[in-house]
Amino acid sequence: MKLFRFAPVVLAAFLLTGCFDNKKSTTETAAPEQQKLPAAPTFNADSAYAYVAKQVAFGPRVPNTPAHVRTGDWVIGKFKSYGLTVREQPFEAMAFDGKMLRSRNIIAQFQPQAARRVTIFSHWDTRPFADKDKEKKNAPFEGASDGASGVGIALEMARILAAQPDSLTPAVGVDFILFDSEDYGYDSSTQGELTNKLANQEAQGGSSWCLGSQYWAKNLMPVNYKAEYGILLDMVGAKNGKFSREDTSRQKARDVVDKVWNIAAQIGYSDYFLFQDSPGITDDHVFTNQAGVRTIDIIDHLPVGDDYFPAYHHTTQDNLANIDKRTLKAVGQVVLQTIYGE
Repeated sequence: MKLFRFAPVVLAAFLLTGCFDNKKSTTETAAPEQQKLPAAPTFNADSAYAYVAKQVAFGPRVPNTPAHVRTGDWVIGKFKSYGLTVREQPFEAMAFDGKMLRSRNIIAQFQPQAARRVTIFSHWDTRPFADKDKEKKNAPFEGASDGASGVGIALEMARILAAQPDSLTPAVGVDFILFDSEDYGYDSSTQGELTNKLANQEAQGGSSWCLGSQYWAKNLMPVNYKAEYGILLDMVGAKNGKFSREDTSRQKARDVVDKVWNIAAQIGYSDYFLFQDSPGITDDHVFTNQAGVRTIDIIDHLPVGDDYFPAYHHTTQDNLANIDKRTLKAVGQVVLQTIYGE
């Protein structure tokens, strides 16, 4: 995935307190009383896993590589095979090292005629170097959880929605927006010997990360795009996945956070969706929120200790062996149930 910095509200808290303790900043609250939920289709974790495995089989999805092109073509083809309306948003963006990345965002719409819409965001590229790996710092890696898992869940949701008879479709349209060139960012903790050529852009509120979502936010597709809310899926397939309520998500769309986490508790996935608050991070949802889509981030987060991310983050350990169908099932079923609650 990417380097995360604290969101502005968290940074302000840091400045006020004089120090930031990740353990102390994580708070826990009790789950609310349950309410009756509408029926929703069953999410198929085996199918989602197969989609993850297929992406990994192409090789690391690093921009400017044949594997990246082939993976994008395959994802687009799968969405089209399920009858969704698919658009490509090609763009070129400069990475922190000066390399120009040939990129494309992928937009697939289910029930494009529906006025009310919900957006599922993810990114489909992989980071070109395992810079947190102690032995293979410059090696490419599979990005099985960091990237492929979110896309795998999105594709399975698209397949399920398309298979429903008209009487069992949700009351909202669903858009799957997959961002490119998200993970090619500068991490000062691991790449301090390099020069970040996007430092000036970061000083003006941009980022060397999330290049695809930054482009989309400035060039909305569809034009004048609006949605009730968005859910970002990032690192949602690993073993022992844990998802806390991230600060930017709570600040921008607290009602959506509450809805998703409450549903998770009611259908039996509170071991994954923890009633804990975690610090804000820079991820694609920062820029989709800026674009007017109230978005929350479902992202794997260590609920205790000093590290924000699990040990596999940005290492060669983020491979297919790291993927657990039970985590895919938990996230996919919760998000599907959320959509059917609209």
